[in-house]
Amino acid sequence: MMAGELALAALATLLASLLALVFSHFLPLLLNPKAPRGSFGWPLIGETLRFLTPHASNTLGGFLEDHCSRYGRVFKSHLFCTPTVVSCDQELNHFILQNEERLFQCSYPRPIHGILGKSSMLVVLGEDHKRLRNLALALVTSTKLKPSYLGDIEKIALHVVGAWRNRQAEGKVKPRSGAVARVFCPWEAQFAFSVIVKQVLGLSPEEPVTARILEDFLAFMKGLISFPLYIPGTAYAKAVQARERISNTVKGIIEERRSPGSCKKGDFLDVLLSSNELSDEEKVNFVLDSLLGGYETTSLLISMVVYFIGQSAEDMDLVKREHDSIRSNKGKEECLTSEDYKKMEYTQHVINEALRCGNIVKFVHRKALKDVRYKEYLIPSGWKVLPVFSAVHLNPSLHGNAQHFQPCRWEGSNQGTSKRFTPFGGGTRLCPGSELAKVEAAFFLHHLVLNYRWRIDGDDIPMAYPYVEFQKGLPIEIEPICPGS
Repeated sequence: MMAGELALAALATLLASLLALVFSHFLPLLLNPKAPRGSFGWPLIGETLRFLTPHASNTLGGFLEDHCSRYGRVFKSHLFCTPTVVSCDQELNHFILQNEERLFQCSYPRPIHGILGKSSMLVVLGEDHKRLRNLALALVTSTKLKPSYLGDIEKIALHVVGAWRNRQAEGKVKPRSGAVARVFCPWEAQFAFSVIVKQVLGLSPEEPVTARILEDFLAFMKGLISFPLYIPGTAYAKAVQARERISNTVKGIIEERRSPGSCKKGDFLDVLLSSNELSDEEKVNFVLDSLLGGYETTSLLISMVVYFIGQSAEDMDLVKREHDSIRSNKGKEECLTSEDYKKMEYTQHVINEALRCGNIVKFVHRKALKDVRYKEYLIPSGWKVLPVFSAVHLNPSLHGNAQHFQPCRWEGSNQGTSKRFTPFGGGTRLCPGSELAKVEAAFFLHHLVLNYRWRIDGDDIPMAYPYVEFQKGLPIEIEPICPGS
């Protein structure tokens, strides 16, 4: 009898919990009847799994296409365990980004905090974010003004591109064309990481500590897009452990810099150590943020450029012609300058179009700080808000033939961020290093197109998980250009 009563009590508790879960899931719908149209999906998980279903990054994906056709370009959903308003509208996206800390606030899921750290510029709010961002902008500005910065980029680009020619025999030769089959992504990763680790920590690619940081950093990156379950062996757990190892490595470098007789290297770290505004923990986090931003943005951008022009012989020829012209006015060993960068007009068109089509940043996380009325929409206080940049970039009413890669669409237009082009976000959280990423991509492309031709080998495409990556590492067929051809 006692066992039966316990079973009934357990069943009643379970049913009550389920009813409470269902009620709490749908309660926001009852309390906010004027929120945009949409659906909440299943209790607890809502529509998150459908929203995160991998899809080609130059498409909206099934979830957004379905919901936009049914509910319009602004709709409600239940994502990341929270009632959410999803915006695929350029005007509302702009409104959200321009009202940071007034009407909306950055609100990334808690597991992201566990990997990035509580002092990361990506997750801190208010005055803390303003302080870190101002420091980041100052560092970026000082970097652009340093003559050694462009020289470092070019040296690393020459090192990576030159290594291909030296290791050409290691690739698989295609019998008809004579081209060599290679997986491209590891090479751009090496370039992007070598550049940022040089600027931030003053480390050269050849130093053993650089390879160690890169190995941990790649594990750290995988964890950012993994299921947030801290069980030994999972990608999330490995990422948290990798972050701890990188932090310890950075702390060791900091201690070494502070030791008597240590020489200044003129890098980010020297500037950080001279600042009294940040605690040591914030300085370590700042280094990690700089590595993450500098690596992720540049490496993906270069891969996107190589992917898109690798499918267009015409665009590749136009880019090569531009860089041939720049090189023809320079001595054989003469380095590129900021004036040369300004002459790379078609290259800038290619970079912008790769950003528009590839959508490195698909959306960002925000939260409404109060009830917000915008046109006919009500965004309830406390709800998550997701401005989806890719939906604006791929909107055919804003970009003709939006699904097609057409660099010429940027001729005569503003090359910067606008309402219809936000590849690096916007407002007070616009990526501080976005222009550096473009410079680094352009310099790398300069040496790549002058030394090689390539085409895409197979059907690998950029996939949004939502973090964008090439699942197979972007296989290409690449062949060296003979001098004088």
